[in-house]
Amino acid sequence: MAKVLCVLYDDPTDGFPTTYARDDLPVIDRYPGGQTTPTPEALDFTPGHLLGSVSGGLGLRGYLEKAGHTLVVTSDKEGPDSVFDRELPDADVVISQPFWPAYLTPERIAAATRLKLAVTAGIGSDHVDLDAAVAHGVTVAEVTYSNSVSVAEHVVMTILSLVRDYLPAHQVVLDGGWNIADRVARSYDLEGMHVGTVAAGRIGLAVLRRLAPFDVRLHYTDRHRLPRAQEEELGLTFHESAAAMVPHCDVVTVNAPLHPETEGLFDDELISTMKRGAYLVNTARARIADRDAVERALRSGQLAGYGGDVWYPQPAPADHPWRTMPHHGMTPHISGSSLSAQARYAAGTREILESFFAGRPIRDEYLIVDGGRLAGTGAHSYSVTG
Repeated sequence: MAKVLCVLYDDPTDGFPTTYARDDLPVIDRYPGGQTTPTPEALDFTPGHLLGSVSGGLGLRGYLEKAGHTLVVTSDKEGPDSVFDRELPDADVVISQPFWPAYLTPERIAAATRLKLAVTAGIGSDHVDLDAAVAHGVTVAEVTYSNSVSVAEHVVMTILSLVRDYLPAHQVVLDGGWNIADRVARSYDLEGMHVGTVAAGRIGLAVLRRLAPFDVRLHYTDRHRLPRAQEEELGLTFHESAAAMVPHCDVVTVNAPLHPETEGLFDDELISTMKRGAYLVNTARARIADRDAVERALRSGQLAGYGGDVWYPQPAPADHPWRTMPHHGMTPHISGSSLSAQARYAAGTREILESFFAGRPIRDEYLIVDGGRLAGTGAHSYSVTG
């Protein structure tokens, strides 16, 4: 029997929910492009309930314990005496979420001598050292597409809130104020602006599709160019690189995985080539943008706004400069963890575990590393240095 170590975020501060704002979720059985939503043999949770926190346990406890496996669920993941580090050496499976990542460093992977499978409950597996996973024969899988649309919706929301200066205007209401001139002095229309995405994979393309009705000019860059039919349908302009694209854009959104080619991409030099007063939205990974360069650009006026929900490290310390820099629209890492998304990535996690324990192949779409090499989605999206 196996030991499954699951690292999830803490329960709500006022206790685990006993009621919810809505009674049901829309039924979605496939994603754009035709991939089916997760198809586990059964579910032991109610879709629409909180599953991503410790008490929710991704709805896995009944299934795993009935099969004789051991499930350890914790939010304590930092430091050598954390529950994660104490339980890791004899864990067969580690499950983590990109919103509360349990960083599987080379040292941790080397110490986890029984580790066979690392699952990302969601999308984005850069918290796992892929070189080390390849070297140690650890399979890495994620629930591809499970929360892509969730993140795309968050991107569009963030763009609109920054361009319209929504958050400060809402704060005026909370503070009992009214002065209109104060709150329209930084408010613009998105209509007619040039908007570009760095990467046009599942999330980036979903962002482009959702922005098209706003009558904006759409741009993209990606290591894999889209089919001409998609470019013509959405009126997309392709650029060979981010450096070639950003000088043309009023808004830039980052939807790329973190790997050696993207780490630190938005530094002082690249940001200086953007239009003065452009907006930058990053819901991908924080380290794609240089932390201090972003703050400097907001304070100088080179950027009119920065938004997103990804930080480094996560959770962000109280003194992280992105908490207090001007004209930002940052949130905790929530974009891909809506209750709708949780139902899909919990179901997908169970589907992966069912395949793993039964000795069946894991869906190719879910694979990042397998058999000592990048595989499936990983071979398309990531790179390794080893």
